[in-house]
Amino acid sequence: MENISVVQQRNREMAERVNDEARTNPQSVYAGKFVGLANGQVVVVADSLDDVVQRLEQVETDPQRTFCIEAGLDYEAVQSIWRVA
Repeated sequence: MENISVVQQRNREMAERVNDEARTNPQSVYAGKFVGLANGQVVVVADSLDDVVQRLEQVETDPQRTFCIEAGLDYEAVQSIWRVA
């Protein structure tokens, strides 16, 4: 079995490729969807994060070997969180 850090790096690289495609092509199958990766491969694309998590649990029992993104978001942008009292 592959080293966890190698698998995690492959997942991150694939997530970047998927997100880049979704951001540059609004017609991409990934655009606006939740994408689940396991062991460096896309294994599920769904409208719901719950659906992605459920499928990932079926495909890979070790959560360290999985990764989820919402494709099309700018993950490098700074987000401010405000609290309303």
